[in-house]
Amino acid sequence: MNALKDAKTLVVKVGSSLVTADGRGLDQAAIARWAAQIAQLRSLGRQVILVSSGAIAEGMQRLGWTRRPHAMHELQAAAAVGQMGLAQCYESCFREHGLHTAQVLLTHADLADRQRYLNARSTLRTLLALGVVPVINENDTVVTDEIKVGDNDTLASLVTNLVEADALVILTDQAGLHEADPRKVAGAALIRERAADDPGLEAIAGAGGGALGKGGMLTKVQAARRAARSGADTVIASGREPDVLLRLARGEAIGTWLRAGTVPLAARKQWLADRLAVAGHLRLDAGAVRALARDGKSLLPVGVIAVTGEFQRGEVVACVDGEGREIARGLANYSAEETRRVMRRPSGEIEAILGYVGEPELIHRDNLVLL
Repeated sequence: MNALKDAKTLVVKVGSSLVTADGRGLDQAAIARWAAQIAQLRSLGRQVILVSSGAIAEGMQRLGWTRRPHAMHELQAAAAVGQMGLAQCYESCFREHGLHTAQVLLTHADLADRQRYLNARSTLRTLLALGVVPVINENDTVVTDEIKVGDNDTLASLVTNLVEADALVILTDQAGLHEADPRKVAGAALIRERAADDPGLEAIAGAGGGALGKGGMLTKVQAARRAARSGADTVIASGREPDVLLRLARGEAIGTWLRAGTVPLAARKQWLADRLAVAGHLRLDAGAVRALARDGKSLLPVGVIAVTGEFQRGEVVACVDGEGREIARGLANYSAEETRRVMRRPSGEIEAILGYVGEPELIHRDNLVLL
């Protein structure tokens, strides 16, 4: 397995069950082992960003709650309580190796706004250059349904693309991705290697999550596919394997390797593709779908047959085919109201209809990414 052997920048994600010893409180011994491994990787010239779950689970333990709450205000309270202990534990464990850590709390809104996205990237790159280990979590204390990423597998893949890391390592309580759920099917075979964009992986992964975390194998497969857009391979492995990070860095075959195998998107197009929410949808006719998907063309108003949502110029919209499947997304040159007025019409008529013409395209190909 060569996924990590030559990787210089790694994003490592650890899940709630690992960080909190299946909900019994912060597993300081496990965190200390990961810190020691990351310190060795740093000494070998590797840069590591850690994405850590566990704030809500640790808060639940401190508050004496045995079941994960559903109410947003209770989840936010648990996160606020647990984040204190989580950050303190990481700081003390890394300090043993002479390393500083930095707590970085993000929401999807931080990554959806272009300026904040660039600011976050600059901050993380500066921390790495200073020899600091960033410890990232979703800002669950203030997150709402409208601005949340939703799970740390997804967040880790977004961070991988944000800093253009070489590889993503997802440490979990399973040995990797199996052909069937090993907790239900005895002897289910471990998938050693597969392309990240293999369409059969999502069906294999299923949709089940754990009692403490929000993700399951499905979110990990989707995270690998997203990370592949920036050329990063993904390894899903057990966080309980001895020296798992060091062994992976030496090229040892552990867990499941999901290969990127695609040409990395340009940074701006990664940002477009990584948007978890869009402001509206444009339904395209068959000719426009072919122009975008096959010919790499811009989207013209004549190819749009329906508009949903209320978006403004410059917002991200999705382009869907006749069956509602998203094929692309990009930055709209016109608002939803303006788009409805010019759709199905040639670009030469835009000025007569709107009284002005900004661009002849609804979405220029430089601001459009195929999915």
